[in-house]
Amino acid sequence: MADGVAREGARSGAVNDVQRETRRNPTFLHRLEYAAVMTVRAGLRPLPMSAVLAAGTALGRLFHAVDRSHRRLALVNLEAAFPVRPVAEREAIAREMFAHFGRLLMVLLKFSTMTADEMLARVEFEGHERVLAAHAQGRGALLFTGHFGYWEINALVHALTLHPMAVMARPLDNPLLHDLLEHVRAQTGNSVIYRRGALRRVLRTLASNQAVALLIDQHIHTDAVYVDFFNRPAATTAALAAIALRTGAPVIPVFALPLPGGRFRMVYEHAVAPPKTDDPDAIRNFTQRCTDVLEMYVRRYPELWLWMHRRWRDVEPATAVKGMFPAAASGDEDGE
Repeated sequence: MADGVAREGARSGAVNDVQRETRRNPTFLHRLEYAAVMTVRAGLRPLPMSAVLAAGTALGRLFHAVDRSHRRLALVNLEAAFPVRPVAEREAIAREMFAHFGRLLMVLLKFSTMTADEMLARVEFEGHERVLAAHAQGRGALLFTGHFGYWEINALVHALTLHPMAVMARPLDNPLLHDLLEHVRAQTGNSVIYRRGALRRVLRTLASNQAVALLIDQHIHTDAVYVDFFNRPAATTAALAAIALRTGAPVIPVFALPLPGGRFRMVYEHAVAPPKTDDPDAIRNFTQRCTDVLEMYVRRYPELWLWMHRRWRDVEPATAVKGMFPAAASGDEDGE
């Protein structure tokens, strides 16, 4: 009961914080977007997963055809990441990436209409004993991933099989869609942590031996360290490494992969080893190790990552940390 009260309190606090940060009256466009999403959600409810995936693929293909700016950005990023791959192959990755994110949206809306048993029937877990082992240490767990695969689905089913967790997120611009997404994220027992007072709530969550999940692949302007991502410097959140070093919470990479037949595999990798305690650049080096794991998965499944994001924006600093993968010029850009 106490755990339930704590989760509800965290969820309530998160809602209040985001309301203070971003709450405003929805515009006509916001209402129109919300009505469209709710109409699609209602239409997906009775459909089999095969039809849901087909609808997502069609949606993604449509955006690939009409969204010239994001298509161009994806191709620029892919060329820099995989310079020796043929142009046709990079174009195919971009096309499939758009289709994947269409499927992600449709699957998330479909899952939001499903019962807990229906969700669990669609997923399987690999390495989840590593999360249980982390909680056995009593310091909570830090779970990280990127805009990769079906990360939102992982958050939903994680709470049904393991412990409910707190998800670090940024509020959406549309307040109606924000409330919908918050409801979806919380429907299996998770809470959401937003920017205001985030550190205090993260530390409190870990102290109560719960997990905190966050994404590490967005460009940020503050509290960032530069690490090597696809052989280019990328401004990356220092929060994951800083909190891990402060609390001793294990850091576990998590990836949600699609399987045939409309199923999904939740993969929990080995915890990332922290640097030595006397490392003068521990935060940067720890962040690099985590980024290397994410890059490994993106190289394996490039169509599942958000190439249309402006991930690389700055000049490499003099103290850049090199990643674990060789530069593409070596002829081994896949790193496998």
